Amino acid sequence: MSGHSKWHSIKHKKAAVDAKRGKVFSKLIRGLTVAAKTGGGNPGENVTLRGLMDKAKSSNMPADTIDKAIKRGTGELEGVNYEQAFYEGYGPGGTAIYIDTLTDSKNRTTANIRSILTKGNGKMGETGCTAWLFEPRGYIEVATSDIGEEDLLELAADCGADDIESGEETHMVTCDFSSYDKLKKALEAKGITPRMAEMSMSPQNTVKLEGKEAAQMLRLMDQLEDNDDVQNTYANFDIDEKLMEQETAE
Repeated sequence: MSGHSKWHSIKHKKAAVDAKRGKVFSKLIRGLTVAAKTGGGNPGENVTLRGLMDKAKSSNMPADTIDKAIKRGTGELEGVNYEQAFYEGYGPGGTAIYIDTLTDSKNRTTANIRSILTKGNGKMGETGCTAWLFEPRGYIEVATSDIGEEDLLELAADCGADDIESGEETHMVTCDFSSYDKLKKALEAKGITPRMAEMSMSPQNTVKLEGKEAAQMLRLMDQLEDNDDVQNTYANFDIDEKLMEQETAE
């Protein structure tokens, strides 16, 4: 599995651990609220909301908490007014970074993001400097014990998926936006629950990082995603999966 694809799997595992400590709930609640506000509270008609609900459920968020977050977005309950803001910049080794935030104070968030990037051997960039490098992609991870590679290849091809990377324990399928729901439903129809399913922003090309720069990049990603206002951080690094497992386990 490539270094970039492996990162999605590692992020998912880290989020599951963090969820037990309540670290990711506040971010998911913000995301659910804003998604419902901008696209409506019906997940059948709002793919962004539907994806966030899947994430919330996989993080064991109580159904009542999900429902209240959505109702804050639709105006049925009072809540904080968040706005979405994107930041672009560069990390170690010249990697491109694209950061998605939801904030109730853009001045605070801008200052915090700039500080984190600078301290992490990176820098803030101008609007448009890195966004063009990323495109929306679906990532679906399933256990190798649930389905064989050949069967998954056939199913993925029928649904229009682009690529499958298989490891010892999991397969990672990547697909475009239109194929994501179709493939996820096809797997569930066979009784297969994905270990991870999310829409993300994938880089069109990657930068190979090793040694000190790789370690700096992973620390920077952690610091950015630890910020309460940051929903998602995307970067075009490619790092050896053994190093990622080692660094993220510390």
